[in-house]
Amino acid sequence: MTAYLPHAQRSDARDNRERILEAARTVFVSAGLDVPMREIARRAGVGPATLYRHFPTKEMLVAEAFTDQMLACRSIVDEGLADPDPWHGFCLAIEKLCELLARDHGFTAAFMSAYPHALDFAAIRTSSLTGAAALIRRAKDTGRLRTDIVLDDLILTIMANNGIQASTPAARIAASRRFAALMIQAFQASPASSPLPPVPRLMPAVSVPRHKTNRPDAG
Repeated sequence: MTAYLPHAQRSDARDNRERILEAARTVFVSAGLDVPMREIARRAGVGPATLYRHFPTKEMLVAEAFTDQMLACRSIVDEGLADPDPWHGFCLAIEKLCELLARDHGFTAAFMSAYPHALDFAAIRTSSLTGAAALIRRAKDTGRLRTDIVLDDLILTIMANNGIQASTPAARIAASRRFAALMIQAFQASPASSPLPPVPRLMPAVSVPRHKTNRPDAG
């Protein structure tokens, strides 16, 4: 029994920490970084004391959530690099990165604006760009990626994806998938006419009135 308790306590602490981070990521994306810590604790199903024991300040909590986001991006790049088919790995990385950032919905930009000195952004950026450059190099070696594609083109794709606006989170993610498919076709050395994902409804439906005509015979 005495040997079990410390392990159980550590397990409970890990579970609490994960619940807090999951709740924080969700609420930061949906409501921004100004959400009170007590609200995050409520959504995580823990008391404020438990929250502050794991994360004494909001900056520490936001930085941890952001670090998880960056690790997820790096994991996607690493998955693409590990794919035995370099072209498939390149396409997979674009699709997953676009969807991840569509779900992110401005969290990264908000964090970097609110806490510019919380993390070593230069190191994170260098690591990510190194992996992205390797994805491009491997895909070019297959002959399926256009030879004039450079790293800045991939960055431009990510920036454009971040600008997607939609009426609902589901529509934003659907739009991101279609955008990724369009970009992949544009990147191909010989673009193929692969079917695109469905067209999402990005804005509420608007009725367009008919233009009246001055013709005498108009009904």
